[in-house]
Amino acid sequence: MRTAHGTFHSTQYPSNVLRVATYNIHKGVRGVGPRKRLEIHNLVLGIEALDADFVFLQEVRRMNRAAARHFPDTRFGWPKVPQADYLAPDGYDVAYVTNAVTRDGEHGNALLSRWPLGDVGHHDVSDHRFEQRGLLHVPVTWNGTLVHAIVAHFGLIHAGRVRQVQRLADFIARQVPEDEAVIVAGDFNDWGDKLDLPMTDCDLYRAIVPGDGPTHFNTFPSRLPLFSMDRIYMRGFRCLSTSVPRGSAWARMSDHLPLVAELELA
Repeated sequence: MRTAHGTFHSTQYPSNVLRVATYNIHKGVRGVGPRKRLEIHNLVLGIEALDADFVFLQEVRRMNRAAARHFPDTRFGWPKVPQADYLAPDGYDVAYVTNAVTRDGEHGNALLSRWPLGDVGHHDVSDHRFEQRGLLHVPVTWNGTLVHAIVAHFGLIHAGRVRQVQRLADFIARQVPEDEAVIVAGDFNDWGDKLDLPMTDCDLYRAIVPGDGPTHFNTFPSRLPLFSMDRIYMRGFRCLSTSVPRGSAWARMSDHLPLVAELELA
């Protein structure tokens, strides 16, 4: 359905519901050695099936020379465009920023949106030189409301993640007016479920319906999800529902499962 702003929203959900998803796509490749396989073409179908207004993506490759050499240059080989552009359903806008530069290429965070994007920003939250981490910040106009979408991918060490929460809080305090809505989503690598309290101290609340336990929404590893590594935090919204798509197809495409939440303005 086309809105007054010229964009499209899903016909499956009320127009006052903002449907968001976060997904670590593992660079579009699974397996190692001769068992390595390209999943980026299946991910196109998976992301479209999420039917989300915003899709927060992590581990997205802009380019990678080694992967492009490994997979044949055929119709189902390595895409000729950056992964974020390739994954975006028809009609979606795309924002991407690089977090890490490697010998063969680079990867980072991306946002796919049905709604108009503002200026794309990036904030480095790396805790040490061995892990390049950053925030992708994009203001998005949804139903006439400005929503600050922030894609995050935190580090592997708990103390470093706590420092990254503080850097996130400092960034929001500098860049986002107090009365504007915020969604922070991504892979927080929080094995021990210890970040909810420091995020709440920053006025960011986990998108879970009261009474639901976080373990209902485990996303990692995808074949036997034991940890709720992928999160959606919010300010200025209430959560109507949270879900994790499951099944063999989702387990195959990445080592993470996606997380989906339906939100409405508070």
